[in-house]
Amino acid sequence: MKHLLLTAALLAGLTFSARAQTPATPNATAMNDREAFQKGTFQGATADQAQYHVIYQLDSDDPKLIQQTLRNIGNALEDSRLKGKLTVELIAFGGGTTLYRKDQPYEAQLTALKQKGVILAQCLNTLKEKKISKDELLPLISYVPSGNGELIIRQAQGWSLVHP
Repeated sequence: MKHLLLTAALLAGLTFSARAQTPATPNATAMNDREAFQKGTFQGATADQAQYHVIYQLDSDDPKLIQQTLRNIGNALEDSRLKGKLTVELIAFGGGTTLYRKDQPYEAQLTALKQKGVILAQCLNTLKEKKISKDELLPLISYVPSGNGELIIRQAQGWSLVHP
């Protein structure tokens, strides 16, 4: 009976709006964002989830890239939309291991990030391949079997990947 009435109403040219009755979908959100942009009122995406998870990948020893990565993490942690909702991990492997070396100038920045809850992880495969001892690295880090494995697992768990 319900379908008959709906069909009759549609044939009669009546229209129904379900927009207010259904939750926002990604397409509706994108449409609203485009509309806000056109009107000059767009202020960025709305953080409407309870939690966000991101893993930052560092596989370069370039000091500029290392600083950019640390700055990006700090910026994400300070984003007012994400305050109290963000879990961050920084995985270093390959050349990125430089970040965690005792003879490098990053200890204060890493200590500050760790105090903010950032997980600092190092790939054990890299240490083995490059013959680096854990004694050469800062004691405030954790170790994972492989950096690539960590990225694969985190992404499968729904984490976002940032590779500056």
